Amino acid sequence: MLRTVTATRYVTPLREGGSLPAVVEADDSGMYVLKFRGAGQGRKALVAELVAGEIARRLGLAVPEIVLVELDPGLGSAEPDPEIQDLIRASPGLNLALDYLPGSLGFDPLAGPPPEDLASRILWFDGLVTNVDRSPRNTNLLVWHDRLWLIDHGAALYFHHSWPGWEAASRRPFVAARDHVLLPFAGGIREADQALSHILTPETLQEIIRLVPGEWLRDEPGFEGAEEVRSAYLRYLSARLEEPREWVAALERDRGSDV
Repeated sequence: MLRTVTATRYVTPLREGGSLPAVVEADDSGMYVLKFRGAGQGRKALVAELVAGEIARRLGLAVPEIVLVELDPGLGSAEPDPEIQDLIRASPGLNLALDYLPGSLGFDPLAGPPPEDLASRILWFDGLVTNVDRSPRNTNLLVWHDRLWLIDHGAALYFHHSWPGWEAASRRPFVAARDHVLLPFAGGIREADQALSHILTPETLQEIIRLVPGEWLRDEPGFEGAEEVRSAYLRYLSARLEEPREWVAALERDRGSDV
């Protein structure tokens, strides 16, 4: 079960993010990086953030706590930037946020390359959820308390932006691996596959997908309702985990050609 908090103060925008996320304070006195449902990619970016992030957590990877955030559109009334005002007004109700990691630093592979095992596991995870946003230009990795933390998974599961043909999409290779920041360090992809694939049972995936608020899944074209959409996410991820996992073999080939 995810915690739900209420945003009480808009602190500052994070303009390096394309969807203009923001640091906010909540009624539990915590600070969070808020992702707005009214941003360009809408609620599907929040679904991807939640599902991919919680899959990563089940795989033992470090992800900041994910919370649901109730947002009052009046929170932006004191903001001088009209773009921020519009974004807050467009995002009433439930939004999503990650725990803010104060003092964290952006990951620099030249300053401190990760262990081979960790790099392989992160690459495997990104291949599973087709996260296209972990390149040298934008690693979406933070170093905090001497640990590598994964953030910003709103671009994952991109198949859901066009549901027709999702069955074929579940078999496709992860072509973004060729530009993945950790590809040069991931020497144990097959070992990562053997260690991680059995963790994500249908029951585990179902538990994660059930965390998605129903209101983010309603009115999806081609589906009867939220439960049918949940079932489609489960079938997609389950199919991606079925053997033989050709996308894992493709990761190994990409790694081999990078060496």
